[in-house]
This record gives sequence, structure tokens and C-alpha cells, in this order.
Amino acid sequence: MLPADAGPIDAGPTDAGPTDAVPAALARHLHTALGAWPPPGRYVHVTTSPRRSSPGWDGTVRPVAGLLTPHGAVLSVPHELLEPASALVSGIDPEALLDRGPALARLIGRAGSRLWAGPYRWTTGPTGRLSADQSFQWLPLDDPRLPPWLQPFAGPALVALHGGEVVAGVGIKRHDADCHELAVVTAPEHRSRGLAASLVAQAARAVLDGGAVPVYQHAPGNIASARTADAAGFPDRGWRALVLAH
Repeated sequence: MLPADAGPIDAGPTDAGPTDAVPAALARHLHTALGAWPPPGRYVHVTTSPRRSSPGWDGTVRPVAGLLTPHGAVLSVPHELLEPASALVSGIDPEALLDRGPALARLIGRAGSRLWAGPYRWTTGPTGRLSADQSFQWLPLDDPRLPPWLQPFAGPALVALHGGEVVAGVGIKRHDADCHELAVVTAPEHRSRGLAASLVAQAARAVLDGGAVPVYQHAPGNIASARTADAAGFPDRGWRALVLAH
């Protein structure tokens, strides 16, 4: 997920259910990844986790991570910055959180970065359907047909083939045993055929079969990606992932 734009936090639909209604696997992931879950109230709760200093799925260390929901927000920072970060944002209205982004970035040592909020979707009931003219396969990482843009995911990818070439595919960001994030790309000439939604839905079923919960994120302004998520059965519950971005 790459930030494309930022602005006031869009809370999305207001009828999202309580945060404690999430699947147990996703709740475990969030508690481990952030250091606390669910939000204790309708305000910003600052916490910490060992993952703030550990490489993520792609080897990148993310010193700030968080999740905003209609029921409150959890912001995770490095242990040594827990006290000053709490003084800066703990207890404030989540709607005011982005305004504190520059100050938080300076505190973290990332001056010039901004706090970004993007849709965070998950599902336990994928809805996309595989059309008769669609041929999907799981390709291992060492398969020569796997394009470069699917290789960073360091694992098998679900792809759509046309004439023996990959024209669309889903990579999986394996955050831990409980949460796998899906990312899909479709070649321009093969878009608007439902490939992305069908691929995401089929990959989501495989993730669920393996005991994890599939997550899908996209930039707020990416309408096509939002439509793919909707069609694949990933509803917008008003949850927003919080990250520092340049």
C-alpha cells in the first residue's frame, strides 16, 4: 500500500460494527502488531510493540503503525518514545490525529514525513466469482513466468494467464500467521474484466483456508482499487491504517 494522497480522516461508513466483533485471528494480529487491541475508547490510545523495531514482511522497519476505527484509534510507537508520543497525541479526538503528524514525525526522527490514513479492509466472506474464461494458477517464487512486480512478496502468487503470460496477479504480504494482506495488479490492457476482484476473492479464500484473515488496503483516492475490494467482498467498515509516509 503506497500513500497517494492525504487529508482529513475519512471515517467511511458510520454503521461499522464494534471492534470486538473482528475474527479472533485478526484481533491477535492487531494486538501483537500494535501492542494493544481493541481501542479502549473513542480517542487515540498510544502504545508500543516490539514490531516497531523489527523488520516487516518486506524487511522494512516501520517505527509508527496504527489503526483508526469509528470506535477509537490505536497508535503504536517505539518503546523509547512512548512517553513523549503519549504526551503529544494520547487521548485526543482521532479526527485531530493527522494534524499532529508533522510533530510526531519530528519526534520519531522522520522530519518531513506525514501521518497518512488509508482504508483498511478485511473479510471472512469473499464474494468474487471466477468466470469461465479466466485461468488462474498459483505460481511459486522461482517460476520464470512470475513478473518482477510479484517477486517482492517472497512466496507463491495467484495469477491470471493469457497466452502463457501473467496479465494480473495477487501477491501476499504475510505479516504473521494470523494476517495476510493481499495486493493485486492488472496489466492495463486486461482491466475492466473483473480479473482483479476474482483474483482477490480466490486468494482470500486460500488465506482463510490456511487459518489467517485476509486484509486489503488501498490509497484513499484509488477508486478502481476500492471497487475491486467491494466486488471481492471486502467491505469498508470505516477502518483506516495509520503510517508515516514521505
